[in-house]
Amino acid sequence: MPRTVFDHELSLLDAQMLVMASSMEEAVVSAVEVLEKRDEVLARKVIDGDDEIDRQEREVESLCLKLLLTQQPVASDLRHVSSALKMVGDMERIADQAADICETMLGVEGAFDRVLADHLRTMAEQACAMVHDAIEAFTTRDLEKARAVIEGDEGVDELFAKVKTDVVTAIQGNADPADNLVEALMTAKYLERIADHAQNVAEWVSYSFTGRYKGDLIG
Repeated sequence: MPRTVFDHELSLLDAQMLVMASSMEEAVVSAVEVLEKRDEVLARKVIDGDDEIDRQEREVESLCLKLLLTQQPVASDLRHVSSALKMVGDMERIADQAADICETMLGVEGAFDRVLADHLRTMAEQACAMVHDAIEAFTTRDLEKARAVIEGDEGVDELFAKVKTDVVTAIQGNADPADNLVEALMTAKYLERIADHAQNVAEWVSYSFTGRYKGDLIG
């Protein structure tokens, strides 16, 4: 495969990655809105749209494998393609978690406890920002932004710990089943996983530049 053709295929890969990233980020933003407004129509749109994101993932994976099998890429190209292959897996899981949040909200009646609701709102805002910044780091090739996303995961983890503590305390206090404690904990876990996968995306963006993944030289 001539280099010009290979470069064209790399550009096509980046374009497909951006399409999938846009779909995934829209799902997360919508899921956060569902969490706040309990919009059933929007929730079902996110859930139904997950199949399309799965299809986009398969397209990116197929192109990555084509590039790896039909060309012997130099180290920087290999990092580019292998990073994309890893990133789409995390992006697909982020979209899954967004759909999971929407499914959970469809089964919730009434409001969450005020403190839990505040924690969930803050978690959602931080997780959504991490997703946005991780994708922006990829599209703009911004290593510093990727590193900032990686470091930002601790804040979401701390909030998840607070939610768990709140839920356990409420259960020990014989809380009313109508308080939706299990649903609040599930939602917090989904948000925590979204942040984790956003961190993973940022780690792979960093690897595509440096050849280091989570601080270890692997390429």
